[in-house]
Amino acid sequence: MSAKAISEQTGKELLYKFICTTSAIQNRFKYARVTPDTDWARLLQDHPWLLSQNLVVKPDQLIKRRGKLGLVGVNLTLDGVKSWLKPRLGQEATGIVRAIRDYQGPLKEHEVTIFVRRGGPNYQEGLRVMGEVGKTTGIPIHVFGTETHMTAIVGMALGHRPIPNQPPTAAHTANFLLNASGSTSTPAPSRTASFSESRADEVAPAKKAKPAMPQGKSATLFSRHTKAIVWGMQTRAVQGMLDFDYVCSRDEPSVAAMVYPFTGDHKQKFYWGHKEILIPVFKNMADAMRKHPEVDVLINFASLRSAYDSTMETMNYTQIRTIAIIAEGIPEALTRKLIKKADQKGVTIIGPATVGGIKPGCFKIGNTGGMLDNILASKLYRPGSVAYVSRSGGMSNELNNIISRTTDGVFEGVAIGGDRYPGSTFMDHVLRYQDTPGVKMIVVLGEIGGTEEYKICRGIKEGRLTKPIVCWCIGTCATMFSSEVQFGHAGACANQASETAVAKNQALKEAGVFVPQSFDELGEIIQSVYEDLVANGVIVPAQEVPPPTVPMDYSWARELGLIRKPASFMTSICDERGQELIYAGMPITEVFKEEMGIGGVLGLLWFQKRLPKYSCQFIEMCLMVTADHGPAVSGAHNTIICARAGKDLVSSLTSGLLTIGDRFGGALDAAAKMFSKAFDSGIIPMEFVNKMKKEGKLIMGIGHRVKSINNPDMRVQILKDYVRQHFPATPLLDYALEVEKITTSKKPNLILNVDGLIGVAFVDMLRNCGSFTREEADEYIDIGALNGIFVLGRSMGFIGHYLDQKRLKQGLYRHPWDDISYVLPEHMSM
Repeated sequence: MSAKAISEQTGKELLYKFICTTSAIQNRFKYARVTPDTDWARLLQDHPWLLSQNLVVKPDQLIKRRGKLGLVGVNLTLDGVKSWLKPRLGQEATGIVRAIRDYQGPLKEHEVTIFVRRGGPNYQEGLRVMGEVGKTTGIPIHVFGTETHMTAIVGMALGHRPIPNQPPTAAHTANFLLNASGSTSTPAPSRTASFSESRADEVAPAKKAKPAMPQGKSATLFSRHTKAIVWGMQTRAVQGMLDFDYVCSRDEPSVAAMVYPFTGDHKQKFYWGHKEILIPVFKNMADAMRKHPEVDVLINFASLRSAYDSTMETMNYTQIRTIAIIAEGIPEALTRKLIKKADQKGVTIIGPATVGGIKPGCFKIGNTGGMLDNILASKLYRPGSVAYVSRSGGMSNELNNIISRTTDGVFEGVAIGGDRYPGSTFMDHVLRYQDTPGVKMIVVLGEIGGTEEYKICRGIKEGRLTKPIVCWCIGTCATMFSSEVQFGHAGACANQASETAVAKNQALKEAGVFVPQSFDELGEIIQSVYEDLVANGVIVPAQEVPPPTVPMDYSWARELGLIRKPASFMTSICDERGQELIYAGMPITEVFKEEMGIGGVLGLLWFQKRLPKYSCQFIEMCLMVTADHGPAVSGAHNTIICARAGKDLVSSLTSGLLTIGDRFGGALDAAAKMFSKAFDSGIIPMEFVNKMKKEGKLIMGIGHRVKSINNPDMRVQILKDYVRQHFPATPLLDYALEVEKITTSKKPNLILNVDGLIGVAFVDMLRNCGSFTREEADEYIDIGALNGIFVLGRSMGFIGHYLDQKRLKQGLYRHPWDDISYVLPEHMSM
């Protein structure tokens, strides 16, 4: 019976799978996992329910008092989840800085000194921020980067190590440069000779090792020509692999194809240096294997639910020799089945629950080695002489850093994963390294739990391992606890005395392995062994050449503040990025709380103003009276014709809207401009009418085909009564009504129509409601805002006509012949 730490989501999966589903638990929960690298567009494709459900967001760990600590967000939309995550996901330094500032009083009172050691993406910026907060608060804060061993600060804090004076660090980790040569070819190799190349005169080991590798499995997993298929739409990981390939001066990308069952076959765009390339994405593994017979590695990013099936399927293809399984949480019984089949097929499995592995200058698995700046800093773009194997993926990155600073670099490194039953073991990889000429020394980073390290002891005693081995088992502090301790990995728990880190370190030391006194001294031991090998001529360091330059991604450069770019779009009316939608600075919850209605929302979105209540009501009245005017008008007629022709709603609506102009419905702007110009110029109504007559122009907003002074338009009467009752001033409406008296005296139907009334009333509202300056009001008239009222209102009617025709199931319309006057040229008449 083995103990295993599991995440909350895995626990719920197990409950659902094994507990009777007739109980309340039958309503299966839904979840999606996010990380700082999550592609939200892809996440929505995989989990469309995120847009329609109320969501809970929390860390997938059983942390006590998550609610009190502010680590649970409840009843959120997807935008709310993004906002909740933004200050919490991958932003630990910000939280630390805030805590130091908030509690600087007690920290000073107790004379607290803070030590910080940080690595990872843009770690210099984090260290700079921490240094600055120390200066501003007066709290002693010592900051260290990757140049300092990760546990060295413990000795400094306890007074066992001197605190070095650190030189100022760079502002960022931007070790990417554009190709200065302008050449589009792959850069030349970055060294005169590889550390790993066999030399004719190299010194032979003292003892000849016995044959070690299991039959059927190769000692060499990767080369400069290795090609891989990536299972899963992990675009960032693939781009990282391609950047690694480019900086290693590979001739071709290491990723031949991707497999993603949830989309159809297509091409995905990536960068190769500064050029763009396309990598095929297949819906199934069979097509990918058939079209890419050169592939011999699978990098499996499938989730814990599908990793087993996809891996078993892959092992049916004889071309695959190595499989890396990234997912954690795969049931141990399934993992053991995978291992058994892999042994039968001669396939090497790295994982599960691993970041993968890396062979500098040749190939890297997924996200191994971190971002490109870390690849360059750890000199992983060319091979060294030291090979390592680790359980932890995170600690493998630290080993890259330690080895690059104390030796000529890494030859190959593998993180076998933290599960109790890894697909390949420490001994599997140590034996490979033993049989690889380019590997001159081996580093093993074990941990508490399991007995795999004892196999290394036996291998040394039996003469199978002859190369120098440096090893340390993490977890020696477990003996300080009175009860059993489960560390982070599923297999990191000692079930008996021989599985403790202390016991294994002692056994390794007795077997002849170089074992440091503590992890803090691991780098010193590695350096000491390396220097002995150099002194004895076993390792001949090659001349170091600067690595090739690689373009930096735009998004990363912008995050670092290295570049700026003008936005393609600007908006000032709406912002959907926060916890809730904002209209012109007003949260949507406030819009509903204050019952602003359609008129209020239109004021926010069109005019960026919170309009008076009477103005909002007037806007809504305008929309109501312009909603429809029967099926005979041109816009409604066009909509009906399209609907009966079988067109969709949008097409039918658009055909109706396209008829709106000066002749139909588009007179609001024109009437507002014409009456405003006449009124502002100071001419009296009679002079205005005579002037327009003399120029032969129609007065926009005057006249109606059906309505007249004797048959008034009730829409006009309703709006006119409301405006006179509620508007603080109506000078332009009064002017227009004086014009109407003159025009109707000439002809009864030359009335102020609904377009004209809305136009002049809107000008009065904009100029006199107190929300706009005169210049702002005139600008909205000039840019055509008023015609939007007619377009918006009449769209409701057009949609009504469309739905009416569909409901009545009307067929294709053909205009009757007797309503068409056929006028032919005279010479063609009978």
